[in-house]
Amino acid sequence: MRLRLPKTSTKVYLSLIALAVLLPASLGFMYMEGHSSEVTRLPVNGAPGGIVYIADPHLRAGTLNDTREIIREINDLHPAVVLIGGDFTYGDGEDLALQEVWSGLDAPVYAVLGNHDYKVGDSAVAGLDRMLLVHKARLEPGDYDSSCLRDGSADYAYADRLAAVLAENGVRVLRNEYEDIVVNGRNVTIVGVDDCWAGMADPPAVPETGSFVIYMIHEPECRADWDADLILAGHTHGGQFIPSGLERDLSGGLITLSGEIDEGNTTTYISRGIGTSNLNVPLRASPPEIVYICPKEVHP
Repeated sequence: MRLRLPKTSTKVYLSLIALAVLLPASLGFMYMEGHSSEVTRLPVNGAPGGIVYIADPHLRAGTLNDTREIIREINDLHPAVVLIGGDFTYGDGEDLALQEVWSGLDAPVYAVLGNHDYKVGDSAVAGLDRMLLVHKARLEPGDYDSSCLRDGSADYAYADRLAAVLAENGVRVLRNEYEDIVVNGRNVTIVGVDDCWAGMADPPAVPETGSFVIYMIHEPECRADWDADLILAGHTHGGQFIPSGLERDLSGGLITLSGEIDEGNTTTYISRGIGTSNLNVPLRASPPEIVYICPKEVHP
């Protein structure tokens, strides 16, 4: 039996709000971390090698060169497939033509959209409103309903335009869809759940085939107890202003903003992302992250 995921409590929300206002003492350190990425190896039982995952590019003109460098680093890993966990865009006024950069990836690319891609919950007040609404959603497999977040605040036409531009540049956006592929001789099913904060998450029914099953959803608190081998999320930037892993100590273990969570037979991984939120400079205490998914070694 799989472990049932509890809904996030009000105490967790309050802890998250408290963490969001904590800043490291050194802005110079944060600026440096915003430009320097790390590769995280993620061993998972039954996984094929060659899967690379990134999230939260928040692409804008000022970070285009950094994104190109991330793409170069990904290509150096010789991936069989690249997965992107949403929030391609940054804020009002960005040029969607910048998304052409993804055509530089030397592998098939699959993605989901995030809340910024719907222009929803992209400020502190609006984000808090979304978190409280998620608490009212039904997040159970077979009874998943995020429609309480579909309140008219999202820009659905904008998300459609973005998805079309991404498709033109080799990115297959999965919007409550799944795709069966073969990665290094292993059957893999990639399930893309559309953005929950926009009220668009409606996970598809996925048949049991014996494939290695990966679910992608942008907001980690919107995941369900899916019959999956791996769940990939982003959205949190690893706290962005909080050194990686420190959020667990500061919140008394209530919050995990990045890294691996083992839940029964399913591994969830929350990426720190590669971009930054709506700031004029790339400030991060938690460095950008490229995740390389590989098989877990079996020792006799």
